[in-house]
Amino acid sequence: MKSHRLTLLLILLSLSTVTFAQSEAQKSNPPKSDAQKSFDTIKSLAGSWQGAVNMNPPMEGMGKADMDITLRVTSRGNALVHEMKEAGSPDDPAKYDHPVTMFYLDNDRLLLTHYCDAGNRPRMTARKSSDGKTVEFDFIDVSGNTERGHMQHAVFTIIDADHHIEDWTYLMPGDKPMHARMDLRRKTSTVAAN
Repeated sequence: MKSHRLTLLLILLSLSTVTFAQSEAQKSNPPKSDAQKSFDTIKSLAGSWQGAVNMNPPMEGMGKADMDITLRVTSRGNALVHEMKEAGSPDDPAKYDHPVTMFYLDNDRLLLTHYCDAGNRPRMTARKSSDGKTVEFDFIDVSGNTERGHMQHAVFTIIDADHHIEDWTYLMPGDKPMHARMDLRRKTSTVAAN
């Protein structure tokens, strides 16, 4: 009888240990939220990119310009830095346009803050598409002077590992939208880099 009790006790202890281990594993690897999935999608763009920008309506001095885009994961993977400038322009942000955008998670939201050359900082929140290849950002608020306008909307569409499209909407004074569409190719192919 004692051996049956001992066996039963051992079985119960084993089951509770397995159950506890499974519970702990679920806590340490919870399912990813939509915000985390969108952040992972955006972080997959880390690298150097170049491509044409098309403005609508056309903007004087911005005909068929190429843009250089750099995306860099930072802060132990908790943020992504996005920098853009006209291709071939000197790397002198004091004299040339060189806006910086930061992507980061805020609880259950993926946010971006755009540090604009117009001197303001709009914030936007992400919406993920059902196909997982598009991340769209909607305006939340803006800090700083908006006299010269501010960024209002952004869409990132992943074509493949070496090709993506960025659509940015800038709200000009008088609430007139200006759209910039950048068709970007990775400067160094991910296939060649591996």
